[in-house]
Amino acid sequence: MSLHLAVALEGAGWHPAAWREGLLTPSEVFDAQYWTALVREAERGLLDFVTFEDSFGLQSTLLDGLDSRTDQVRGRLDAVLLAARIAPLTTHIGLVPTATTTHTEPFHVAIGIASLDFASEGRAGWQPRISARSSEAALIGRRDFPILGTGTRAQAHEGRPTAFEAAMDDDFRRHVAGLFEEAGDAVEVARRLWDSWEDDAEIRDEATGRFLDRDKLHTIDFEGRFFSVRGPSITPRSPQGQPVVTALAHSRVPYEFAVRHADVVFVTPHSREEAAATVAELRDLEAGSSRGPVKIFADLLVFLGDDAAERKARLDALDGAPLASDALVFAGSAEELADLLLDWREAGVEGFRLRPGALPYDLKVIARELTAVLRARGAFRDAYEAGTLRGHLGLTRPASRYAEVS
Repeated sequence: MSLHLAVALEGAGWHPAAWREGLLTPSEVFDAQYWTALVREAERGLLDFVTFEDSFGLQSTLLDGLDSRTDQVRGRLDAVLLAARIAPLTTHIGLVPTATTTHTEPFHVAIGIASLDFASEGRAGWQPRISARSSEAALIGRRDFPILGTGTRAQAHEGRPTAFEAAMDDDFRRHVAGLFEEAGDAVEVARRLWDSWEDDAEIRDEATGRFLDRDKLHTIDFEGRFFSVRGPSITPRSPQGQPVVTALAHSRVPYEFAVRHADVVFVTPHSREEAAATVAELRDLEAGSSRGPVKIFADLLVFLGDDAAERKARLDALDGAPLASDALVFAGSAEELADLLLDWREAGVEGFRLRPGALPYDLKVIARELTAVLRARGAFRDAYEAGTLRGHLGLTRPASRYAEVS
Protein backbone atom coordinates (compact mmCIF):
# COMPACT_ATOMS: atom_id res chain seq x y z
CA MET A 1 0.00 0.00 0.00
CA SER A 2 1.38 3.41 -0.97
CA LEU A 3 1.98 6.03 1.66
CA HIS A 4 0.32 9.40 1.35
CA LEU A 5 2.87 12.22 1.39
CA ALA A 6 2.34 15.96 1.71
CA VAL A 7 4.50 18.94 2.56
CA ALA A 8 3.69 21.99 4.69
CA LEU A 9 5.17 25.13 3.19
CA GLU A 10 6.11 27.99 5.50
CA GLY A 11 8.21 31.04 4.64
CA ALA A 12 11.84 30.09 4.11
CA GLY A 13 11.31 26.83 5.99
CA TRP A 14 10.15 25.72 9.41
CA HIS A 15 13.37 26.66 11.17
CA PRO A 16 13.08 30.35 12.14
CA ALA A 17 16.66 30.98 10.95
CA ALA A 18 16.22 29.18 7.61
CA TRP A 19 16.17 32.46 5.67
CA ARG A 20 19.81 32.96 6.74
CA GLU A 21 20.91 29.70 5.11
CA GLY A 22 21.83 31.55 1.91
CA LEU A 23 19.59 29.36 -0.27
CA LEU A 24 17.35 32.26 -1.30
CA THR A 25 17.10 36.01 -1.08
CA PRO A 26 14.79 37.24 1.70
CA SER A 27 12.49 39.01 -0.77
CA GLU A 28 11.66 35.68 -2.45
CA VAL A 29 9.44 34.75 0.50
CA PHE A 30 6.92 37.29 -0.85
CA ASP A 31 7.40 36.36 -4.53
CA ALA A 32 4.72 34.24 -6.20
CA GLN A 33 7.35 32.66 -8.46
CA TYR A 34 9.19 31.31 -5.42
CA TRP A 35 6.05 29.61 -4.13
CA THR A 36 5.17 28.28 -7.57
CA ALA A 37 8.63 26.73 -7.89
CA LEU A 38 8.23 25.04 -4.50
CA VAL A 39 4.86 23.54 -5.41
CA ARG A 40 6.13 22.40 -8.80
CA GLU A 41 9.03 20.67 -7.05
CA ALA A 42 6.58 18.86 -4.78
CA GLU A 43 4.50 17.92 -7.83
CA ARG A 44 7.54 16.48 -9.59
CA GLY A 45 7.91 14.25 -6.55
CA LEU A 46 4.26 13.06 -7.02
CA LEU A 47 3.21 14.24 -3.55
CA ASP A 48 -0.50 14.23 -2.69
CA PHE A 49 -0.75 17.89 -1.69
CA VAL A 50 0.93 20.94 -0.19
CA THR A 51 -0.42 23.11 2.61
CA PHE A 52 0.09 26.85 3.02
CA GLU A 53 0.31 28.40 6.49
CA ASP A 54 -1.64 31.52 7.39
CA SER A 55 -2.92 33.44 10.41
CA PHE A 56 -4.21 36.89 11.29
CA GLY A 57 -1.20 37.85 13.37
CA LEU A 58 2.47 38.19 12.54
CA GLN A 59 4.72 35.32 13.56
CA SER A 60 5.97 35.76 17.11
CA THR A 61 7.97 33.95 19.78
CA LEU A 62 5.44 35.11 22.36
CA LEU A 63 2.30 33.18 23.15
CA ASP A 64 0.15 36.26 22.60
CA GLY A 65 1.28 39.52 21.04
CA LEU A 66 4.22 40.74 18.99
CA ASP A 67 7.82 40.25 19.99
CA SER A 68 10.68 42.63 19.21
CA ARG A 69 12.81 40.21 17.17
CA THR A 70 14.06 41.39 13.80
CA ASP A 71 16.15 38.31 12.95
CA GLN A 72 13.24 36.04 11.92
CA VAL A 73 10.84 36.09 8.99
CA ARG A 74 7.75 38.16 9.67
CA GLY A 75 4.80 38.47 7.31
CA ARG A 76 2.97 36.15 4.89
CA LEU A 77 1.01 36.17 1.67
CA ASP A 78 -2.69 35.31 1.93
CA ALA A 79 -2.84 31.51 1.68
CA VAL A 80 -6.07 31.19 -0.34
CA LEU A 81 -5.03 33.84 -2.86
CA LEU A 82 -1.55 32.32 -3.13
CA ALA A 83 -3.00 28.87 -3.84
CA ALA A 84 -5.27 30.38 -6.50
CA ARG A 85 -2.24 32.01 -8.13
CA ILE A 86 -0.41 28.67 -8.27
CA ALA A 87 -3.41 26.54 -9.35
CA PRO A 88 -3.25 27.12 -13.13
CA LEU A 89 0.53 26.62 -13.10
CA THR A 90 0.29 23.08 -11.72
CA THR A 91 -1.62 20.03 -12.92
CA HIS A 92 -1.97 17.26 -10.33
CA ILE A 93 -0.91 18.20 -6.81
CA GLY A 94 -3.50 19.22 -4.23
CA LEU A 95 -3.48 22.78 -2.85
CA VAL A 96 -4.60 23.22 0.76
CA PRO A 97 -4.51 26.77 2.16
CA THR A 98 -5.14 27.67 5.78
CA ALA A 99 -8.09 29.99 6.49
CA THR A 100 -9.21 30.86 9.98
CA THR A 101 -12.76 30.26 11.16
CA THR A 102 -12.48 32.97 13.82
CA HIS A 103 -13.28 36.58 12.81
CA THR A 104 -14.37 35.40 9.33
CA GLU A 105 -17.72 34.61 7.72
CA PRO A 106 -18.03 30.99 6.54
CA PHE A 107 -19.89 32.13 3.42
CA HIS A 108 -16.82 34.04 2.22
CA VAL A 109 -14.41 31.22 3.08
CA ALA A 110 -16.66 28.64 1.39
CA ILE A 111 -16.83 30.48 -1.92
CA GLY A 112 -13.08 31.15 -1.80
CA ILE A 113 -12.27 27.45 -1.42
CA ALA A 114 -14.90 26.48 -4.02
CA SER A 115 -13.38 29.01 -6.43
CA LEU A 116 -9.95 27.48 -5.78
CA ASP A 117 -11.43 24.08 -6.65
CA PHE A 118 -12.56 25.48 -9.99
CA ALA A 119 -9.20 27.18 -10.62
CA SER A 120 -7.32 23.95 -9.88
CA GLU A 121 -9.86 21.70 -11.65
CA GLY A 122 -10.55 19.68 -8.53
CA ARG A 123 -7.42 19.91 -6.37
CA ALA A 124 -8.53 22.24 -3.57
CA GLY A 125 -8.59 21.66 0.15
CA TRP A 126 -8.97 23.78 3.26
CA GLN A 127 -7.25 23.78 6.61
CA PRO A 128 -9.58 25.56 9.08
CA ARG A 129 -7.79 27.12 12.04
CA ILE A 130 -9.03 28.90 15.11
CA SER A 131 -7.56 32.25 16.19
CA ALA A 132 -7.58 32.30 20.00
CA ARG A 133 -5.15 35.13 20.72
CA SER A 134 -6.25 38.51 22.01
CA SER A 135 -3.63 40.23 19.81
CA GLU A 136 -5.30 38.78 16.70
CA ALA A 137 -8.79 39.68 17.93
CA ALA A 138 -7.57 43.27 18.36
CA LEU A 139 -6.66 43.39 14.66
CA ILE A 140 -10.32 42.83 13.76
CA GLY A 141 -11.82 44.84 16.61
CA ARG A 142 -15.16 43.05 16.94
CA ARG A 143 -14.45 40.72 19.87
CA ASP A 144 -12.48 40.87 23.12
CA PHE A 145 -10.42 37.78 23.95
CA PRO A 146 -8.50 36.94 27.14
CA ILE A 147 -4.73 37.43 27.06
CA LEU A 148 -2.65 34.26 27.23
CA GLY A 149 0.86 34.03 28.65
CA THR A 150 1.90 37.67 28.36
CA GLY A 151 5.66 37.88 28.01
CA THR A 152 6.14 34.11 27.80
CA ARG A 153 8.34 32.76 25.03
CA ALA A 154 6.60 30.15 22.88
CA GLN A 155 8.20 26.72 22.95
CA ALA A 156 6.75 25.58 19.63
CA HIS A 157 6.00 27.03 16.23
CA GLU A 158 3.53 29.87 16.85
CA GLY A 159 3.14 28.69 20.44
CA ARG A 160 1.68 25.27 19.60
CA PRO A 161 1.06 23.21 21.51
CA THR A 162 3.29 22.71 24.55
CA ALA A 163 3.66 26.17 26.00
CA PHE A 164 0.32 27.32 24.62
CA GLU A 165 -1.62 24.52 26.31
CA ALA A 166 0.43 24.67 29.51
CA ALA A 167 -0.37 28.37 29.88
CA MET A 168 -4.13 27.88 29.61
CA ASP A 169 -6.25 28.16 32.74
CA ASP A 170 -9.76 26.68 32.86
CA ASP A 171 -11.36 29.89 31.55
CA PHE A 172 -9.03 29.98 28.56
CA ARG A 173 -9.63 26.30 27.87
CA ARG A 174 -13.35 27.03 27.73
CA HIS A 175 -12.58 29.94 25.41
CA VAL A 176 -10.64 27.64 23.07
CA ALA A 177 -13.33 24.95 23.24
CA GLY A 178 -15.90 27.56 22.21
CA LEU A 179 -13.77 28.57 19.23
CA PHE A 180 -13.58 24.94 18.10
CA GLU A 181 -17.37 24.71 18.42
CA GLU A 182 -17.60 27.83 16.25
CA ALA A 183 -15.14 26.27 13.79
CA GLY A 184 -17.34 23.18 13.58
CA ASP A 185 -20.34 25.30 12.68
CA ALA A 186 -18.24 27.19 10.10
CA VAL A 187 -17.19 23.96 8.39
CA GLU A 188 -20.76 22.67 8.44
CA VAL A 189 -21.99 25.90 6.82
CA ALA A 190 -19.28 25.63 4.15
CA ARG A 191 -20.13 22.00 3.41
CA ARG A 192 -23.82 22.82 3.06
CA LEU A 193 -23.04 25.76 0.77
CA TRP A 194 -20.84 23.52 -1.39
CA ASP A 195 -23.86 21.23 -1.77
CA SER A 196 -26.42 23.99 -2.31
CA TRP A 197 -26.08 23.78 -6.09
CA GLU A 198 -26.85 20.34 -7.50
CA ASP A 199 -24.36 19.11 -10.08
CA ASP A 200 -26.76 19.65 -12.98
CA ALA A 201 -28.24 22.95 -11.80
CA GLU A 202 -26.66 24.76 -14.76
CA ILE A 203 -28.64 24.13 -17.94
CA ARG A 204 -27.04 26.71 -20.28
CA ASP A 205 -29.67 26.15 -22.96
CA GLU A 206 -29.37 28.98 -25.46
CA ALA A 207 -32.47 27.92 -27.36
CA THR A 208 -34.78 28.27 -24.36
CA GLY A 209 -32.79 31.01 -22.66
CA ARG A 210 -32.53 29.01 -19.44
CA PHE A 211 -29.12 29.24 -17.79
CA LEU A 212 -30.03 27.24 -14.70
CA ASP A 213 -32.70 25.11 -13.12
CA ARG A 214 -33.84 27.17 -10.14
CA ASP A 215 -35.30 24.08 -8.46
CA LYS A 216 -31.78 22.69 -8.15
CA LEU A 217 -30.49 25.60 -6.09
CA HIS A 218 -31.18 25.13 -2.40
CA THR A 219 -31.26 27.34 0.66
CA ILE A 220 -29.30 25.71 3.45
CA ASP A 221 -31.22 27.44 6.27
CA PHE A 222 -28.45 26.89 8.82
CA GLU A 223 -29.31 28.10 12.32
CA GLY A 224 -26.65 27.69 15.00
CA ARG A 225 -25.15 29.34 18.02
CA PHE A 226 -22.66 31.33 15.96
CA PHE A 227 -24.10 31.67 12.46
CA SER A 228 -27.43 31.98 10.73
CA VAL A 229 -26.93 31.38 7.01
CA ARG A 230 -29.71 31.02 4.46
CA GLY A 231 -27.79 30.37 1.22
CA PRO A 232 -27.53 29.24 -1.48
CA SER A 233 -23.90 29.79 -2.45
CA ILE A 234 -23.08 32.17 -5.28
CA THR A 235 -20.60 29.58 -6.61
CA PRO A 236 -21.85 26.47 -8.47
CA ARG A 237 -20.91 23.03 -7.16
CA SER A 238 -17.19 22.65 -7.71
CA PRO A 239 -15.35 19.78 -9.46
CA GLN A 240 -14.83 17.75 -6.26
CA GLY A 241 -18.31 18.46 -4.94
CA GLN A 242 -16.75 18.78 -1.49
CA PRO A 243 -13.18 20.13 -1.34
CA VAL A 244 -11.03 18.24 1.17
CA VAL A 245 -11.14 19.58 4.73
CA THR A 246 -8.05 19.04 6.91
CA ALA A 247 -7.31 19.83 10.56
CA LEU A 248 -4.22 20.08 12.76
CA ALA A 249 -4.89 18.44 16.12
CA HIS A 250 -2.80 17.93 19.25
CA SER A 251 -5.31 16.97 21.94
CA ARG A 252 -8.85 15.85 22.73
CA VAL A 253 -10.88 18.91 21.70
CA PRO A 254 -9.26 19.29 18.26
CA TYR A 255 -9.35 15.49 17.83
CA GLU A 256 -13.13 15.65 18.32
CA PHE A 257 -13.34 18.54 15.85
CA ALA A 258 -11.36 16.57 13.25
CA VAL A 259 -13.44 13.41 13.61
CA ARG A 260 -16.70 15.36 13.25
CA HIS A 261 -15.74 17.74 10.48
CA ALA A 262 -12.49 16.87 8.63
CA ASP A 263 -11.43 14.41 5.94
CA VAL A 264 -7.76 14.47 6.99
CA VAL A 265 -6.23 15.11 10.42
CA PHE A 266 -2.61 16.12 11.04
CA VAL A 267 -1.32 14.79 14.37
CA THR A 268 2.01 15.35 16.10
CA PRO A 269 3.29 12.19 17.85
CA HIS A 270 6.94 12.05 18.88
CA SER A 271 7.34 8.26 18.81
CA ARG A 272 5.87 5.14 17.28
CA GLU A 273 4.16 4.34 20.56
CA GLU A 274 2.62 7.80 20.76
CA ALA A 275 1.52 7.47 17.13
CA ALA A 276 -0.25 4.19 17.88
CA ALA A 277 -1.98 5.71 20.93
CA THR A 278 -3.12 8.73 18.93
CA VAL A 279 -4.50 6.54 16.15
CA ALA A 280 -6.37 4.44 18.71
CA GLU A 281 -7.86 7.54 20.36
CA LEU A 282 -9.06 8.93 17.05
CA ARG A 283 -10.58 5.61 15.99
CA ASP A 284 -12.39 5.35 19.33
CA LEU A 285 -13.82 8.83 18.82
CA GLU A 286 -15.11 7.76 15.40
CA ALA A 287 -17.23 4.98 16.89
CA GLY A 288 -20.86 5.64 16.02
CA SER A 289 -20.00 8.48 13.63
CA SER A 290 -22.07 8.73 10.46
CA ARG A 291 -19.04 10.12 8.60
CA GLY A 292 -16.36 7.93 7.09
CA PRO A 293 -13.05 7.42 8.89
CA VAL A 294 -10.72 10.39 8.90
CA LYS A 295 -7.34 9.98 7.16
CA ILE A 296 -4.58 10.21 9.78
CA PHE A 297 -1.38 12.01 8.77
CA ALA A 298 1.57 12.53 11.13
CA ASP A 299 3.49 15.80 10.98
CA LEU A 300 7.30 15.72 11.05
CA LEU A 301 9.73 18.63 10.82
CA VAL A 302 12.63 17.35 8.74
CA PHE A 303 16.23 18.16 7.88
CA LEU A 304 17.54 15.73 5.30
CA GLY A 305 20.93 14.76 3.89
CA ASP A 306 24.32 13.60 5.08
CA ASP A 307 24.89 16.95 6.82
CA ALA A 308 21.35 17.30 8.22
CA ALA A 309 22.37 17.39 11.87
CA GLU A 310 25.13 19.91 11.17
CA ARG A 311 22.80 22.17 9.21
CA LYS A 312 20.24 22.12 11.99
CA ALA A 313 22.91 22.87 14.61
CA ARG A 314 24.16 25.81 12.53
CA LEU A 315 20.67 27.26 12.24
CA ASP A 316 20.06 26.72 15.97
CA ALA A 317 23.20 28.73 16.70
CA LEU A 318 22.08 31.54 14.40
CA ASP A 319 18.68 31.64 16.13
CA GLY A 320 20.17 31.55 19.60
CA ALA A 321 18.24 28.48 20.82
CA PRO A 322 17.65 24.83 19.89
CA LEU A 323 14.69 24.37 17.56
CA ALA A 324 11.49 23.40 19.40
CA SER A 325 8.36 22.23 17.65
CA ASP A 326 5.00 20.65 18.30
CA ALA A 327 6.04 17.96 15.80
CA LEU A 328 8.96 15.54 16.05
CA VAL A 329 12.15 17.09 14.65
CA PHE A 330 14.03 14.63 12.43
CA ALA A 331 17.56 15.12 11.10
CA GLY A 332 19.05 12.35 8.99
CA SER A 333 19.17 10.73 5.56
CA ALA A 334 16.30 10.00 3.23
CA GLU A 335 16.80 6.28 3.90
CA GLU A 336 16.55 6.80 7.67
CA LEU A 337 13.39 8.88 7.28
CA ALA A 338 11.87 6.19 5.05
CA ASP A 339 12.55 3.64 7.82
CA LEU A 340 10.69 5.84 10.32
CA LEU A 341 7.72 6.44 8.01
CA LEU A 342 7.27 2.76 7.25
CA ASP A 343 7.58 1.89 10.94
CA TRP A 344 4.91 4.41 11.90
CA ARG A 345 2.68 3.12 9.13
CA GLU A 346 2.58 -0.16 11.04
CA ALA A 347 1.17 1.86 13.97
CA GLY A 348 -1.78 2.93 11.83
CA VAL A 349 -0.56 6.24 10.37
CA GLU A 350 -1.80 6.48 6.78
CA GLY A 351 0.23 9.44 5.58
CA PHE A 352 2.74 12.09 6.55
CA ARG A 353 2.89 15.85 6.21
CA LEU A 354 6.55 16.82 6.19
CA ARG A 355 7.66 20.29 7.22
CA PRO A 356 10.95 21.12 5.45
CA GLY A 357 13.39 22.71 7.88
CA ALA A 358 14.94 24.92 5.19
CA LEU A 359 13.57 25.70 1.73
CA PRO A 360 14.10 24.80 -0.99
CA TYR A 361 16.85 22.32 0.02
CA ASP A 362 14.91 19.94 2.26
CA LEU A 363 11.91 19.99 -0.07
CA LYS A 364 14.12 18.88 -2.96
CA VAL A 365 15.45 15.96 -0.94
CA ILE A 366 11.88 14.97 -0.06
CA ALA A 367 10.67 15.19 -3.66
CA ARG A 368 13.71 13.60 -5.32
CA GLU A 369 15.38 11.25 -2.83
CA LEU A 370 12.81 10.25 -0.20
CA THR A 371 10.15 9.41 -2.78
CA ALA A 372 12.69 7.36 -4.76
CA VAL A 373 13.64 5.39 -1.64
CA LEU A 374 9.98 4.73 -0.80
CA ARG A 375 9.25 3.78 -4.41
CA ALA A 376 12.10 1.27 -4.38
CA ARG A 377 10.48 -0.29 -1.31
CA GLY A 378 7.09 -0.48 -3.01
CA ALA A 379 5.60 2.16 -0.73
CA PHE A 380 5.01 5.10 -3.07
CA ARG A 381 3.34 5.76 -6.39
CA ASP A 382 5.09 5.72 -9.77
CA ALA A 383 2.67 8.24 -11.26
CA TYR A 384 -0.43 10.20 -10.33
CA GLU A 385 -3.43 7.91 -10.67
CA ALA A 386 -6.20 10.49 -10.16
CA GLY A 387 -6.96 14.01 -11.29
CA THR A 388 -8.38 15.37 -8.04
CA LEU A 389 -7.19 15.69 -4.46
CA ARG A 390 -10.05 13.48 -3.29
CA GLY A 391 -8.85 10.92 -5.81
CA HIS A 392 -5.26 11.03 -4.52
CA LEU A 393 -6.56 10.32 -1.02
CA GLY A 394 -8.96 7.56 -2.06
CA LEU A 395 -12.03 9.65 -1.18
CA THR A 396 -15.12 9.33 -3.36
CA ARG A 397 -16.93 12.34 -4.77
CA PRO A 398 -20.05 12.76 -2.63
CA ALA A 399 -23.46 13.56 -4.01
CA SER A 400 -25.11 16.81 -2.96
CA ARG A 401 -27.09 16.26 0.25
CA TYR A 402 -29.92 18.26 -1.33
CA ALA A 403 -30.15 16.29 -4.57
CA GLU A 404 -32.71 13.84 -3.13
CA VAL A 405 -35.00 16.70 -2.19
CA SER A 406 -35.71 17.75 -5.76
